[in-house]
This record gives sequence, structure tokens and C-alpha cells, in this order.
Amino acid sequence: MSKHRLLIVEDDFDISNMLRIYFSGQGYDVHVAQRGSEALEKTRQNLPHLIVLDIMLPDIDGYEVCRRLRTNTRTSHIPVIFLTQKDERSDRLQGLELGADDYITKPFDIEELKLRVQNAIARAERESLTDPRSGLPSGRLLEDHLRRIIRTDGWALMDLRINHYQSFREEYGFVAADDVLRFMAMLLNEIVDEHGTPDDFIGHAGGDSFVVITTAECAPAIREAVTKRFAEEILTHYNFIDRERGYIAITNAEGGEEHVPLMDVGVGVVTGKDYQFADIREITELAAEARRTAE
Repeated sequence: MSKHRLLIVEDDFDISNMLRIYFSGQGYDVHVAQRGSEALEKTRQNLPHLIVLDIMLPDIDGYEVCRRLRTNTRTSHIPVIFLTQKDERSDRLQGLELGADDYITKPFDIEELKLRVQNAIARAERESLTDPRSGLPSGRLLEDHLRRIIRTDGWALMDLRINHYQSFREEYGFVAADDVLRFMAMLLNEIVDEHGTPDDFIGHAGGDSFVVITTAECAPAIREAVTKRFAEEILTHYNFIDRERGYIAITNAEGGEEHVPLMDVGVGVVTGKDYQFADIREITELAAEARRTAE
């Protein structure tokens, strides 16, 4: 099973280090930020499955960090647990009004915090808010964004698929395959940050399929950057022999050797100015057809 990524935002080194050691021992992939601005940057670079957020920070407070997360399309779904010394009812209400998922005060019981973290992540996955491997929005969140764009202008939907992913998974195993999905999520976040807009949406449709909702103007640059960088950087996920020869040698059902190309990305783009859509299935089907045609 893939590790869940936690981001601990705490300026007290003793507390952050204790949480890092404890949750790492529980099997989480733990990252730490000591300032609010650092937390926002780390979240953009690699979406965590959950954020433990101290309210009192040296630059911007936890309330402002939470507000910015909730108003950003790509981070609005991430569960947030506030960690604070304050125990006033007004402080708890302020955090909950900003969209925090839970609230725990110092000094805290580490076992209680562990259960709150587990429950918040499980709830997000149960409600189909995030994919457990990539940490990207999926299911209902993805459908909600697709329904929203039908009523707007100037959008572009990008259907992205990692070609030959299943063969890679069968040959290298599910751990290496999940690393590829996490790599794809990080790559898309970096490229959309560079070539897209702050309102762009990145989702994981399931398996080897991803979605980017951007503007018609930004889509070509994102498409070019994704296909180029993926082809270059995916090589590090293969062993030396496969990299050198440019394919995976597998045994087919007949017992013969079959050569499977290295993974690349297929991209299909559909825009609102090209068609009039009645429901989201029409958008996704047309984008998938555009991807298959481009391949």
C-alpha cells in the first residue's frame, strides 16, 4: 500500500521533530515546514494527503495558510487538522469556518492525533475526494469541476494517459508503479504552476489516467511540456538495461518474447469553444477520443 504523505507545519523544532519521527514510524511519508509560506510552497510542489497545521507561525498564521489552501483550486480538497495552544471557542470556530477538518490543542495525546489523522484521510478517500496513491483529487471532486466548466467559457480539458503503464507495473511491481503515479502528479503540478493559471485543476481519473482543466490559451504549452519532460525524466524509473535498449522484454501468452516500449504520455485536448456540451460524459469521451487520435 502506498504511503500517505503528511505535511507538519510547526515552528517548534522539538514538536515537529517528534511528530516527524512518530508518524514516520507509523508508515507515513512525513515532510516538515516551519513557516506558513514554506508550507504553501511545499504543498504546491507535492500535494500531501493531510496537513497538521499549527496556528501560531512566525510569518503568516495558520488561519491565513488554511484560507489560501481553501481558495486555491488545486489544494482546496486537502484535509487540515489545526494544532494550537489556544482552547478558546472563538478560535475553534474560526478554524472550522475556514474549512479545517479537525482541531486539537497542545499538550496533545499523540495517539489521539494519530487517530484523527487516520480518520480524516480515510474520510477523504471514502468520499472519493483524493486518490490514495497520487494524492490528487478524484471521483466526486473531479466530476464537480467538470460540471462547473460546462457553464463557463474559455476552458480546455486535457485527458492524459501514461502509455504502457500496465506492462511496467507487471514487470517492475506495484511499488515501482505507484512511484510513477506520484511522479506524474508532481510533474503535472510543476508544469501547471509554470505554464497554467492559479485556477487550473489537476485530477487523477484512476489508474494511469489524469486530467488537467486549464484555459484554451495555456493548454498547448502544458501539453508540450508534459510530453517532453515525462519522456526525459521517466527513464530514471527503469533499470540500466531497459533504459539502454529502449524497451522492456516480456514473455507473452504464447511463451515468446515481446518488446514493450518505454512509457510515454498521450494527451487529448478539447475546448469549450469547439463544441456545445450537455453533460460531462460528452466532454470526457471527446477528450479521450482526441488522445487516442493523437497517438
